[in-house]
Amino acid sequence: MRLRTAHVLAIALTVCGLIGAQLVTGFDAARAATVPDPIEDAIAASGTDGGWSPGPERYGVKEVNGVEVRMADGVVLRAKIAYPSDLGTGQIAAGRFPTLLTITPYGEAFGVSGNTGINPYLVKRGYLDISVDVRGTGASGGTFDLFEPKQTQDSVELVHWAAGLPQSDGKVGMHGASYLGINQLFAAGAVGKDSPLKAIFPIVAANDIYRDAAFMGGIPDLSFDTIYLAGALPATNLVNPLLSAMKSPAHLVDGVTGTLNHALQVPQYNVQFLARAYLGGDNAYDNSYWRARRPGAVLSQIVDNDIPAYLVGGEYDLFQRGAPMNYAGLQNAYADRPVTAPMDPDQEVTGRYQLLLGPYTHLGGAANPKLDELQLRWFDQWLKGIDTGMDRTRTPLHVYDLGTGHYAQTTSYPFTGATPRTYYFGGGRGGSGISLNDGTLSTAKPTARTGSDTVLWSPVAGTVCGRSQDQWSAGALSLVTSQLPVSVPCVDDDRLAQIGPTALTYTSAPMAEPATIAGPIAATVYATATTRETEWVVEIEDVSPDGVSRPLTQGALLGSLRKVNHDRSWSVDGKMIMPYHDHTRQSAMPVAPGQVTRYDIEVFPTFATIAPGHRIRLSLATTDLPHLLPTVPALAKLVGGVYQVQRSEAAASSVTIPLRS
Repeated sequence: MRLRTAHVLAIALTVCGLIGAQLVTGFDAARAATVPDPIEDAIAASGTDGGWSPGPERYGVKEVNGVEVRMADGVVLRAKIAYPSDLGTGQIAAGRFPTLLTITPYGEAFGVSGNTGINPYLVKRGYLDISVDVRGTGASGGTFDLFEPKQTQDSVELVHWAAGLPQSDGKVGMHGASYLGINQLFAAGAVGKDSPLKAIFPIVAANDIYRDAAFMGGIPDLSFDTIYLAGALPATNLVNPLLSAMKSPAHLVDGVTGTLNHALQVPQYNVQFLARAYLGGDNAYDNSYWRARRPGAVLSQIVDNDIPAYLVGGEYDLFQRGAPMNYAGLQNAYADRPVTAPMDPDQEVTGRYQLLLGPYTHLGGAANPKLDELQLRWFDQWLKGIDTGMDRTRTPLHVYDLGTGHYAQTTSYPFTGATPRTYYFGGGRGGSGISLNDGTLSTAKPTARTGSDTVLWSPVAGTVCGRSQDQWSAGALSLVTSQLPVSVPCVDDDRLAQIGPTALTYTSAPMAEPATIAGPIAATVYATATTRETEWVVEIEDVSPDGVSRPLTQGALLGSLRKVNHDRSWSVDGKMIMPYHDHTRQSAMPVAPGQVTRYDIEVFPTFATIAPGHRIRLSLATTDLPHLLPTVPALAKLVGGVYQVQRSEAAASSVTIPLRS
């Protein structure tokens, strides 16, 4: 009864918004049933035919809870170890086994998903699997701080500890999603050469936490910064020590003590972090705090340490920007090219670094049971030395086409074969029937000397039923609306957000031939404002002949952080497709009221074929609450804003989209 109660508590926490926690994958698993995902195609292309098969279960699972692991500084972390067991006796099986490791801030005792804790599928096929609570979380001692360098040192120590267990054969792999995936990247970059860590399998891991999740275009992500970091994460951290003690009653005193210790951390870390971000302090900018927590900075070390990585990402995931950038960085490092540069479409690639990019919100990929087989094949290759063909694929980039419902097998990011095409904003009728301006998108540059569209800033415009909200409900929003007896414009139809004076739309003519939007997108907006700050939100959509406006991807920018770092920006064929902004306090430039100002907005990547008869739409809004909420100082400068979006010869607002024909 105690165990059943604990699971109820865990489920309640995850439904409230825990990202990466125990049972959130259930929402995405249910939603996945309504989204065709021929993941078998991507799995087949992940390797050549080496005659490998997963085989039957050979072992049971024997778990040992509450194992103490003492770090070099004396802090004790708690672990759960799952041993392969004899099917007849139930006792730990004889022999030594490759060892898998996850390190989680969500509580190892109730990590019931194979990608947020122990994975029984792998244990039953001959792997030792260990889940450890991050310091300052769950049943572990110490103080929590988001991805602090000390956590990485813990990961290195845990790798060596796991390799030294009596039942381990000395080879270690790491797996897990979200926070657990990011931990893998940091660990693989820090273990050094010839370590026991031989392979990793990060699912939905960031490249740049500041840009990928905490801030979009310099605007705080309300969902990440408050609901997750200052809300759900400390909430689960308060409960999990007791949940762990309920599973291991001998540790009841430790559970109570842990909860009290974690409670003290909430004002010391979580509340202070929120204040430093939303009051316009240092954490509102890309400062040393965020640079010390940037997974993309360790990609070259991962390659230097000779550790293969199979990445899984989601095209509707909060890390949709980061996953392909991690892939490009690893492939570039392997080819001795700059890690932060776009890949050369002709460069050689290796199967040691792969990415499966699917139609998932956060943890949607983790909910797909087919990934268990893929992980087994990956770890059999690198930990057991079995020839599974995973190192020999010629197309290590597997990306789901949101338009056709099939996977494209390719090599490079930016995506091979995509040519940037610039579409300019125009007047006239684009055919939306909803937006007040209903403008056009055309490859013909404007020739008129004047032309503009008026849009107002408002903190509460937009809709609470959009794609970004679906991401933070772990797919529950789209699942619920899909079951309604009537069609509700929501996650898969953005028309409600296009109504009113706070949004503009620009729509292309119907496509004569299919064309695939492939890669990051750059929107360039010229505008005047009546205020000293502006806020811009860009949505790229696929408009079907019946008028449904399906959102594909999004980008945003705070006007004062518009300065472009051209050395870090990506261009193809001389056209910028991914503007990079430093987002530092030093790079900030106030908006001059009444002056035409250029804003280059990074729109996160997508891969979607636009069918003949369908049209491409750019929706330009001035807010995306409750997804994005500017800082208090920015809000004070945004109030009352009236913008004039320019579409003249001298100030031609546009969007540059890489297209594959």
